[in-house]
Amino acid sequence: MRLLRPSSLAELDGGLFVHGGTEVVPLLRDGILEAETLVDVRGVVPSGIAGNRIGAGTTLAELEASADVPDGLREASRLAASPQLRNMGSLGGNLLQSTRCWYWRLKYPCRLHGGDRCHAAEGEHREHAIFANDFCASAHPSDVAAALLALDARVHTNRRELGLGELYRVPDEDDRRSTTLEPGELILELELPPVEASVYLKAMDRKRWAFPQVGVAAARAAGETRIALAGVAPIPWLLTDPGDVEAATPLPRTAWKVDVARALVRRALTDLHHLR
Repeated sequence: MRLLRPSSLAELDGGLFVHGGTEVVPLLRDGILEAETLVDVRGVVPSGIAGNRIGAGTTLAELEASADVPDGLREASRLAASPQLRNMGSLGGNLLQSTRCWYWRLKYPCRLHGGDRCHAAEGEHREHAIFANDFCASAHPSDVAAALLALDARVHTNRRELGLGELYRVPDEDDRRSTTLEPGELILELELPPVEASVYLKAMDRKRWAFPQVGVAAARAAGETRIALAGVAPIPWLLTDPGDVEAATPLPRTAWKVDVARALVRRALTDLHHLR
């Protein structure tokens, strides 16, 4: 395996991108990802916070510590992982996390691996999706992605600009990817519009540093409120209305997530109301 360290975007030429390594390295170790060439992009991906722009190389620890970052994003960063991982993991890498579905991680021939079955739908699925789960019941694990979706962030890559929600797609028979990034496309920075107030709440199995069973981000801007959820669909999930929780389609052992989502949405909106 080769390791390349480009110093400019012009030098990007194939290979598997890696930044902090907290996601890519374990997947390589477990044989889920394979690559002949690794491309260390730390030399070309911006980091740091400047006004309403955040470099994709910024670590979660830096986001958590910055007073220039909206409260909901700071809290999502704080709750996302242990201090060690927050000091290594980048914002861009966190947005592109793979599912924690154990069938996928154990390399069952599931639909995301090109198979014709969702093993979770038929098997153990307590931690799986309650929305958009008919083709694949995996649940997206990024707290930060949900916070940025509620904040209506925009993504800048080396090829285009798009809304955070446009970065993701629900896998289907024709295209089993969960993002819209093309080969060689690299997230460079995030842009945040003005926000009046934001919160992030999270239910997890352990008291600290576990993946979200249900995460709820809420943000208010220009008199409008956006709500986004983590851990409930194959992608970060935007609610057009708080009542959309009732449109969930839980599997037999995920019905409890609907109750938790309902309670956290109500609490997040209450907390947001008190933030003036």
